[in-house]
Amino acid sequence: MIPPRIAAQNRKARHDYTIISTVEAGIMLAGTEVKALRAGKGNIMEAYAGAQDDEIWLFNAYIPEYQSNMPFPLETRRPRKLLLHRREVRKLLGAVAKDGMTLVALDIHFTDRGMAKVSLALAKGKQAHDRRQAIKERDWNREKARVMRDKG
Repeated sequence: MIPPRIAAQNRKARHDYTIISTVEAGIMLAGTEVKALRAGKGNIMEAYAGAQDDEIWLFNAYIPEYQSNMPFPLETRRPRKLLLHRREVRKLLGAVAKDGMTLVALDIHFTDRGMAKVSLALAKGKQAHDRRQAIKERDWNREKARVMRDKG
């Protein structure tokens, strides 16, 4: 099996949020948007998912126009519908409403069949001291691994 090819990634999400669980969702795109993502031109650093009419939509994801001379250009930051099962939608929306969590887009990738998918994370925001603690722990683990490697 070929690993999925990442088209756009939100690297700050794992730093700013504590990831509770992840889910993979399909995304409804126009043909030119798929071409732009295959070219690696998307950006989801400020993207988030939310409810609209009992469905989950991806907001604020930037996917530029593939060609500038299109007759009907698409909006670059338009909301895009995410494709999930009803049970998953109810579970995610219930967690967001009840527990005060948020849905953050981690990446947009292509499967081995060529389908564009979004990895969504059910996440809780980190406080500043939590971020500092995570950085301290990561540095300590790196230093510990370096010492163990050098000693043999």
